[in-house]
Amino acid sequence: MPITVLGLDADDTLWHNETFYRLTRERFNALLADFADAETLEAEIAATEHRNLGLYGYGAKGFTLCMLETALTVSKGQVPGYVINEILAAGREMMNHPVEPFPGVHQALEELSTQYKLVLITKGDLFHQESKLAASGLGDFFSGVEIVSEKKPETYLRIFSRHGTGPEHAAMAGNSVRSDILPALEVGSYAALIPYHLVWAHEDAPLPTDHPRFVELPSLADLPQWLAEVS
Repeated sequence: MPITVLGLDADDTLWHNETFYRLTRERFNALLADFADAETLEAEIAATEHRNLGLYGYGAKGFTLCMLETALTVSKGQVPGYVINEILAAGREMMNHPVEPFPGVHQALEELSTQYKLVLITKGDLFHQESKLAASGLGDFFSGVEIVSEKKPETYLRIFSRHGTGPEHAAMAGNSVRSDILPALEVGSYAALIPYHLVWAHEDAPLPTDHPRFVELPSLADLPQWLAEVS
């Protein structure tokens, strides 16, 4: 069955993202070291993030609010003002971190865009994701940009129907099994996992290795050949 539309994830598929979150977590743990050890802080902020996802969504702004809430919780409201300022500064740095596409991404998108309609499908804050795409210099390769609050089966059904002839004629590529792979497969699309060396626990899930429309690829550069084979 020919593939006409290719959905692509953004963070940790086209450029670094989780690395900056890990570095910020380390900075946060150091700032709150007087109140809790790193293991306790990691568990507390993970619980806070999970609890607030429905309110804040994904992205650096929500994560900054979760750091502030965690700091107040573990310190029982005694966190010093300078620590609050440092947390806010860390959040601003996450919003302003440089966006540099991974090696080979530009060339791969250039090749793919001549054969398929490319649609960027990413979660997170609208302003921040739009800013990152603009800074990446990759925007011209995409026929559509979809910034969504969550990636569910109905999300892919809607997007692939709007930009093409339905999910059966589409493929999704990204680094998250939970968000990029499983829901796309559920609606009948092909799905290619392109792993990143760091995985947020919220995005982790078992690999659907026995699914006939799933593949794991070393890099985005391997995507054109696989798509040609399945088409």
